[in-house]
Amino acid sequence: MIAPVDVTKNVFAAFGAADVDTIIQWLHPDVRIEFYGPGVIPYAGIYDGLEQARSFFETVLSSVDIHQFDPEEFICEGDKVVVTGHLRLTAISTKREIESDFVHVITVADKKWLLFRDFMNTVEAANAFSV
Repeated sequence: MIAPVDVTKNVFAAFGAADVDTIIQWLHPDVRIEFYGPGVIPYAGIYDGLEQARSFFETVLSSVDIHQFDPEEFICEGDKVVVTGHLRLTAISTKREIESDFVHVITVADKKWLLFRDFMNTVEAANAFSV
């Protein structure tokens, strides 16, 4: 049986490879993605279901250049996985950098992500995307 932490590591690996098709394979049909932040961040919002999840990941990957995306710690309890880490990105539209620590809170069901919540310094992201 694959553990929730392994499911999460598989999604992270696919994200690092910009492989949205593989990410989608690891998402539950009823997946919900919550990325908190103001609307100036192109991928901020709530996404329900696989089609919207695909849109989320495609928007993230087309909106930023990823220079660093380092998960540092995976904390697991039951079906919950909390990932802490650090990222450094450049907003493609403005060429401004985003640097922040992050926390991802993930719930896994049936060996797939059911809920993904992203917490980071959204002020940094909002500033990077503002013109």
